[in-house]
Amino acid sequence: MAKTSVKNRNKERMILSQRNKKTRQALKETIRVDEDNRDEAIVKLQKRARNESPTRIRNRCRQCGRSRGTLRRFGLCRIHLREAAMRGDVPGLRKASW
Repeated sequence: MAKTSVKNRNKERMILSQRNKKTRQALKETIRVDEDNRDEAIVKLQKRARNESPTRIRNRCRQCGRSRGTLRRFGLCRIHLREAAMRGDVPGLRKASW
């Protein structure tokens, strides 16, 4: 179980990322296209908050907050996915046995 502070930090990153998505995209477009204002746009982008970058968001399990072994399709870590599959909560998912 992940600490509550770690989960909250990740949620804040998601909110910041969504809120500032348009401004970051505009700066990146300026860097890519406009040669005259490229250096200025790079400096502006570097001065923005780190946590508003979408690459800093970590995929976490919805139930326990575990960061590793999380499957995007279900939003669960491997442990909770297995438990849900055994209960029959995940439609179309069967335990492999041979």
